[in-house]
Amino acid sequence: MISIELLAVTLTLVAVYLTTRQVIWCWPLGMVSVTLYALVFYNARLYADMGLQALYFGLAVYGWWAWLHGGEEHGELEVSLASNRARIVVVAIGALAGILLGYSLSRLTDASLPFMDSILTSFSIAAQWMQTRKLLEAWLVWLGVDVFYVGMFLYKGLYPTAGLYAVFLCLAVVGFVEWRRSMGGVVRQPEAEAA
Repeated sequence: MISIELLAVTLTLVAVYLTTRQVIWCWPLGMVSVTLYALVFYNARLYADMGLQALYFGLAVYGWWAWLHGGEEHGELEVSLASNRARIVVVAIGALAGILLGYSLSRLTDASLPFMDSILTSFSIAAQWMQTRKLLEAWLVWLGVDVFYVGMFLYKGLYPTAGLYAVFLCLAVVGFVEWRRSMGGVVRQPEAEAA
């Protein structure tokens, strides 16, 4: 399984780097990497993260479309800020979904670290959705999530994946800076859809 994990790490790094640069090919490459990671997480009994990969796949399909056609007059989407309401909803849904999923996994499966895995999973979904909409704050959510993922993967002995998430911390900073720079110093109004 280590060779699949190493391939998933490599493809994911490239996909996230392309995301920081707003290169549309981040989405199809991401589809391949999340498919590989579903296998890795299944074998590690991290079921919430395994399921997360299926959601990532669907969000990658949506992100591909949204980046090309989700902007004004169905044009290219530009980076913007989330509305205050969207920020509150993301935090509330992320916390509630994580607790409910963690409770379910702790009762119904042999999941390892069900609550930590579930909370990180729910906030990862939120961050990924924010990224599909090119909301700048997505990178801040990723920073928070990635710190805890590094620890969890070290604990589970998934060392290449822990290393990947340590690199993700750096890429989240790069992504935030690059996306903020792409706004050209102009603070775009929050999206109506994200409100």
